[in-house]
Amino acid sequence: ALENNNSVVAIILINISINNMTTPAPKSAAGNLATFNILHGFPEALVRGMRSSFLVDADYHHLTQCETLDDVRLNLSETDYMEALEDMNTLIPTGLQKAAVEKLVTEVKYLRTQAIEPLSTFIDFITYEYMIENVMLLLKGTLSGRDINELIAQCHPLGMFKESTMRSIPTFESTPRGYQDLYQTVLVDTPVGPYFAQFLQESSDRSEVSNVLEEVEIEIIKSSLIKYWIEDFAKFVDSLGGETAVIMGDLLKVRADTNAINITLNSFGTPLNEPAMRASDR
Repeated sequence: ALENNNSVVAIILINISINNMTTPAPKSAAGNLATFNILHGFPEALVRGMRSSFLVDADYHHLTQCETLDDVRLNLSETDYMEALEDMNTLIPTGLQKAAVEKLVTEVKYLRTQAIEPLSTFIDFITYEYMIENVMLLLKGTLSGRDINELIAQCHPLGMFKESTMRSIPTFESTPRGYQDLYQTVLVDTPVGPYFAQFLQESSDRSEVSNVLEEVEIEIIKSSLIKYWIEDFAKFVDSLGGETAVIMGDLLKVRADTNAINITLNSFGTPLNEPAMRASDR
């Protein structure tokens, strides 16, 4: 969880720095403090401060030497995680992870409220992956008969919808018609709705698939949605141009490669590896 926090903040920092590099110079004289860095100055200051709180190699080395969770808290007492841990009376691994995630969510949401375009859209794109993860978690959990409250508790806070939306997702049947109703009734108004619509459309266009979603496992749907999200994110950063397109383009290519490798590895020994299922556009 700590490494994930560092990754998200680092990506936002890269984008802020790039935006500052490409922001047109103010019309007033150079050095005018009234307009210098006027668009992204405050978010940049926030993220640079968060970056300084990253755990370094020495911190991780000390954590590997801990024998108890109290030792872990002691080693984190001089970091930014201390405030998140000080109210915990009983230390458990899941509690530590939850505190770290909540710290990340608080920081990202605060940055989002301070951001303007294109940074605000950039941060929104980061949250879309968590939204997809949450939708798939609810659908998969429903198929196995798990309690909705338990599933919602496991959802990532950065990908949460309104509670009414979260609770309505598992109520639809796991059939082609049920998923169509899920999109038209619930997901159509969410940021990830277009990705779900694209999956339904492309699946229905394939002549070899008779039942659009009935024969497709949840993980395949998830992989397809992630693919559409990566493509959409890549188009956005490419439209920004400059160093944003170069740096974020490379990062998204790595993410796309990871997704493709996972799909390939998980397809061995399954019907997915049959010739009829090897569509070139998947």
